[in-house]
Amino acid sequence: MNAQFLLKLAITVVLVLTASALSRRPGVLGALVAALPVTSLLALGWLQVETGDSQRVAMMSMDIFWFVLGGLLFFPVLSLCLKAGWQPWLCFVAAGIAGFAGMSGVQYLLTQFRAPA
Repeated sequence: MNAQFLLKLAITVVLVLTASALSRRPGVLGALVAALPVTSLLALGWLQVETGDSQRVAMMSMDIFWFVLGGLLFFPVLSLCLKAGWQPWLCFVAAGIAGFAGMSGVQYLLTQFRAPA
C-alpha cells in the first residue's frame, strides 16, 4: 500500500466515525457532516493532482452534481417508509432501490444527451 492510499483511507474512516458519533447527539451536526461533499472534494482534488487536467475535473464535477440529484431519492423514501412504520431493514432496501433507480436514470440521461468529448 502506498502513502496516498493510506491517507485517503484515514480521512474516510475519520469522517464516517465523526458523522456516526455526532448523529447520536441532539441536533443536525451529524447530518451536516454526513452531507458534506468531502468524498467529492477529495476525489476531485486527487484527480487534479494526479492528472493536472482541469477540464476532466470540471466534467467530473458536473457528473457528480447530476448523480447527487438522482441519489437524493434515497432520503425521502427512507424517511417516509420509517414514518409509515415499516420494518427498518425493508425501509433501507426500498430507499436503496429508489436511490439506485434515480442514479441509473441519471446515468441513462447522461449517456443519451451528453455531447461526445
